[in-house]
Amino acid sequence: MPHNFGDFRATGTVYLVGAGPGDPELLTLKALRLVRAADAIVYDQLVSPQILAFARTGAQTIFVGKKPGAFCCPQRDIEGTLLRLAREGKTVVRLKGGDPFVFGRGGEEAEALAAAGIAFEIVPGVTSALGAASYTGIPLTHREHSSAVVFLTGHEDPKKTDSSFRWEDYGRLDATLCIYMGMKNLESITRRLQAGGLASDTPAAVIQSATTGAHRQFVGTVGDIALASERAGFGAPAIVIVGNVVRLASKLAWFEANRAHALPS
Repeated sequence: MPHNFGDFRATGTVYLVGAGPGDPELLTLKALRLVRAADAIVYDQLVSPQILAFARTGAQTIFVGKKPGAFCCPQRDIEGTLLRLAREGKTVVRLKGGDPFVFGRGGEEAEALAAAGIAFEIVPGVTSALGAASYTGIPLTHREHSSAVVFLTGHEDPKKTDSSFRWEDYGRLDATLCIYMGMKNLESITRRLQAGGLASDTPAAVIQSATTGAHRQFVGTVGDIALASERAGFGAPAIVIVGNVVRLASKLAWFEANRAHALPS
């Protein structure tokens, strides 16, 4: 049952739903049921059109995505839209790429709903790093290579006066690093990781548009990945994975291999 906080008795419910990394077949059964039943769907830039196609006839769809370098809906306006639709008595699906609680600002939206007394539920999704790693053949953990995984963002809140990250510290960890939204600052990030002690020949990968038909992957090292991937035309949306587990991509890249076999001769 959805939770309703506060004194305000809302007539609608908001579901913060993870749409997964792109491949519509990675949508959970619960997410699919909610998308099909929703009166209104408020969706992000990275939500697959195939997933939106599951919406019922007559459902209201509202785009609130953010494109790099382009102005779109401020976060406060998105939260206001969710409150308005719920107060109109609608069943609302807030559809987010990946998982709503992993760099998806789902926590902020849940706080706004709770403060307004709006009933809501959180529906997890396959977060982008998991989808990108799986489709690239990179096991994020492996008994011989890595026993820890760290999720990081390369794009913090621009209103912060000081970064909460000391990338040098992460360069000292014996862990797999998954960097979201890091393409713009990748040169600086990799340089600082090396300054912290991470060897320049540590394997690294950039996976763009993971799990979709536009999926591309580039494998290099921490020392060259920023410049080499830029020269190869890689950009957002992309996940960067750093660590010894990346070595296994050459053997386990099943998605690229399957696509190559499917191409006409």
